[in-house]
Amino acid sequence: MDLQDYLRIARKRWRSIVAMTCLLVMAAAALTILTPKTYQSTAQLFVSTGGGDSTADLAQGSTFTQKQMKTYAQVITSPKVLDPVRKELGVEKGAPLATSLTATTPPDTVLIDVNVTDRDAERAAKVANAVAEEFTSTVQELQSVKEGQDSPVKATIVEPAEVASGASSPQPVRNIALGLIAGLLLGLALALLRDRLDTSVNGEREVKELTDATIIGAIPFDADAPKQPLIVQSDPMSSRSEAFRTLRTNLQFVDIANHPKIMVLTSSLPGEGKSTTAANLALTIGAGGHSVCVVEGDLRRPQLLNYMGLEGGVGLTSVLIGDAELDDVLQPFAENVVVLGAGPIPPNPSELLGSEAMRALLNQLSERFDYVLVDAPPLLPVTDAAVVSRLTDGAIVVVGAGVINKEDVSRALQNLETVDARVLGVVMNRVPTNRSGGYYYYGERYGYGQAERPEIAATTPEPSTATAPGAPGSAAEIETPQRAMPTN
Repeated sequence: MDLQDYLRIARKRWRSIVAMTCLLVMAAAALTILTPKTYQSTAQLFVSTGGGDSTADLAQGSTFTQKQMKTYAQVITSPKVLDPVRKELGVEKGAPLATSLTATTPPDTVLIDVNVTDRDAERAAKVANAVAEEFTSTVQELQSVKEGQDSPVKATIVEPAEVASGASSPQPVRNIALGLIAGLLLGLALALLRDRLDTSVNGEREVKELTDATIIGAIPFDADAPKQPLIVQSDPMSSRSEAFRTLRTNLQFVDIANHPKIMVLTSSLPGEGKSTTAANLALTIGAGGHSVCVVEGDLRRPQLLNYMGLEGGVGLTSVLIGDAELDDVLQPFAENVVVLGAGPIPPNPSELLGSEAMRALLNQLSERFDYVLVDAPPLLPVTDAAVVSRLTDGAIVVVGAGVINKEDVSRALQNLETVDARVLGVVMNRVPTNRSGGYYYYGERYGYGQAERPEIAATTPEPSTATAPGAPGSAAEIETPQRAMPTN
């Protein structure tokens, strides 16, 4: 992972990072408040060796003293020193003199620091001075060569302990800073872990990890999509409409030498927006001056006509079984756009979609229209889309960002590969419009919208009455009552 990946994850998971940071900062603040205040006082001793007048004797004595410093520090915390101090201060034998009492020796010196920590500042200073004073007499006793003769080792108090003016613990600034740093690091680690464990497809990067197929379009997420499924017709100046026009342009450059005319639009699972993508793409192609026929090829849960508000009593299945002529079931919808509904729900959708009658029908439509778009069922629940894709020039796979995982997309593409179907490209749908999701639409920034272009809005056609009130959009597709196959 490079720096860009870390920045991307931080932008994507910033809420987790902030939450973890706030949690640890609050924990540090709570710990600081609940921790009793303690005060520290330090008395410093200087240990020297007397005797001898020559420089060699003095050097030898200094070397001896330095070697003994660790021993002296241990003696200070021994009962030999502390018991007399307890007696002097009126503390029971064996009871602690203070919260903490330590003796340290700075490296390469003959100094000893007696550090005493207690909840009472005055008591801490009093104990430190008493211990230091007791050690000066104890070292004389321990280091005396002969009884009644002065010891060559002498300890002198060079800095008596003073009453601390402020608490040594807790330290609010330090604790809050440590909580902040720990929160940021832990939050980032959690974000990295979640990113590694996240199998959902949220953007182009995840799709590129799964397939070499070209991403030919990215449709931004719109919370109002369920209310306006045919966005190209209801709001032609929106960023989503512009995204469909971009998709139409990109389709023109897919295999220029063998340009596809008959295309299947499918997805991995229901709810990714394949039907609304097919409908809006058809409207965009029609607005560009090309004739297009949209075939409702989902013979199990047809959705397309519900978005368009068209009649679905007869349609594709009626033509395939010979109950109707093609011209009788084609329904004009918009400029250069004709719709062939699914018709009655058959008991054998896969067989009908893979039949020679279906192949002949698609060829007939390709002769009459510049483009034929087949709205097929999802690839994973049923095999219909894979079957019909073999009769077309290729398949366009719609991937719903945030509603599908990598494994499902991979299996769907593998299903197409198994039947030797051609994948024309991938269309990302429901793509986040903010930078944290990995996408940023210049249409949002540029100011597309009817409110900012009143002169264009005035000539914009009203939304078609074919749009069913409350019809679902690209966010999810609902199940509609099945149409019964007529009995002969």
